[in-house]
Amino acid sequence: MILLAVHGAVLLSAFAGFFFLSLFCLIPVGLGPVDPDTGAPLSPMLGRKVLIALGIAVVLWIAFYLLILFKVVDL
Repeated sequence: MILLAVHGAVLLSAFAGFFFLSLFCLIPVGLGPVDPDTGAPLSPMLGRKVLIALGIAVVLWIAFYLLILFKVVDL
């Protein structure tokens, strides 16, 4: 029972790590024009970047899970 809890915690934290790593890599990409008064981008497209980061995190998480499933990486 404890092993399943550890397994779930590792998988959840791996997904969160993959998501935030990909999101932080995507945030500075394609900011576009900047408002001269505030210095902030006019259209940062954060929703689109979150969805792209989610897709990248899912692909990386599936690869990580397959490595665990085929005993390449042992917990």
